[in-house]
Amino acid sequence: MATQTVDVLLVGSGAMSSTLAMLLKELDPDLSIAMVEKLDSVANESTNGWNNAGTGHAAYCELNYTPEDKQGNIDISKAIGINKAFEVSLQFWSHLVEQGVIADSKSFINRTPHKSFVWGRENVEFLRKRYELMSQHHLFKGMQFSDDPDTIAKWMPLVMENRQSDEAVAATKVEHGSDVNFGALARQLVGNLQRRGSFDLILNHAVVNLKAAPGGWTLLLKDQNTGRTRPIRSRFVFLGAGGGAFPLLQKSRIPEGKGYAGFPVAGQWLVCNKQQVVTQHLAKVYGKAAIGAPPMSVPHLDTRVIDGKKALLFGPFAGFTTKFLKEGSKMDMPKSIKRNNLKPMLQVGAKNMGLTKYLISEAMQSNKSRMKALREYYPGAKDEDWQLARAGKRVQIIKKDEKGKGKLEFGTEIVASQDGTLAALLGASPGASTATQTMIRVVEHCFKDRLENGDWKDKLKQIIPSYGEDLATDAELTASIRQRTLSTLGLQS
Repeated sequence: MATQTVDVLLVGSGAMSSTLAMLLKELDPDLSIAMVEKLDSVANESTNGWNNAGTGHAAYCELNYTPEDKQGNIDISKAIGINKAFEVSLQFWSHLVEQGVIADSKSFINRTPHKSFVWGRENVEFLRKRYELMSQHHLFKGMQFSDDPDTIAKWMPLVMENRQSDEAVAATKVEHGSDVNFGALARQLVGNLQRRGSFDLILNHAVVNLKAAPGGWTLLLKDQNTGRTRPIRSRFVFLGAGGGAFPLLQKSRIPEGKGYAGFPVAGQWLVCNKQQVVTQHLAKVYGKAAIGAPPMSVPHLDTRVIDGKKALLFGPFAGFTTKFLKEGSKMDMPKSIKRNNLKPMLQVGAKNMGLTKYLISEAMQSNKSRMKALREYYPGAKDEDWQLARAGKRVQIIKKDEKGKGKLEFGTEIVASQDGTLAALLGASPGASTATQTMIRVVEHCFKDRLENGDWKDKLKQIIPSYGEDLATDAELTASIRQRTLSTLGLQS
């Protein structure tokens, strides 16, 4: 049997791979693309609706994106960067709706106000200072602040119900926040790609090896049902398999991947489907992480809309794990330890013993302690209304810093070969929310010739009107783009 050969091979069928596949097809419809997925369906690992928080991360409410130093100075630079990146996603999704690729925006994105909530005088002052800084920037136009309990009760009734009247509280809100079902989005993109042709979806196959070959890469695929293997060749390979991307990056042996390691974190949610409760809350309400907790453990009480049905979610409750995927193996992390990443891992472990203890203690929590945490945000919560659900795994990045020492990185990162034939997506939040911007970076590095010598730049500008511009410095362009995206995607209040 002849070896299948394609222009582009994507490993994983989640938000990142489906975004890159659609972006490339929009730029060149004649590209032959194959997508390999280990599971028997599309987007059912990290991208599955219940395996992530579904927050359209725009830095409106996520307090960990605006850190405060010991002198009380708040840095909003990361929030600006994340907001700009999410605006790029909104532009891409609006283009897809306008082109009929997505028939109904509500099938994957719904207006859900983004709100922050804190209590205690010190935290109230932090939120006030954060609001004063952010509200001066046009990217955060429309943000509101209040420390009046009656006003906050109107913004978030469940959060203020049965709360002590003498407690200092404060909140901010942005009405055009969103809840995103990234799984539904990915499945619609893949479905459209299949109808276009020159696109091969290969389910139930795992990549067991990959090697550099003349003009690209040869990958060995294993059928999960029969155990049979077959090769496939591609000029370009993207490793977008969530936590599964890291072991494949190691197998690629590209120099750029040396020294990286993965630190997996498990997660759980409390979920409420009782509509009598659900209908009283329409918001993503984020608070401050507990002292010693990692940034990805910021608690939040969220409205979720999955397959047209609303529910409430609270969490995440982090936990210690050695699996890189929800459907992975306990040997994932041990097998990933190599000579070139052992030292960075040991250095990170020595500096973050508190984090390890925190994750283990989180994993050992009782339902009583989880409900106690929920009642800090929803005092009237009843045990019988909430059930525990498993979230997806998140593999945080361990890498060398500028001094060559290991550090734990929270965020999303692309690791690409110098020749542009292979790229891998590592990390977690803000992840899928910034997929379009991240995949544009992949295109810029790995398809540089097509951008510089063809019509791809003009096409990108048509798809993403802000491409090549800086939304952080252009208030007029931001206003124009937002008017279009919020209207097209139904996010206006």
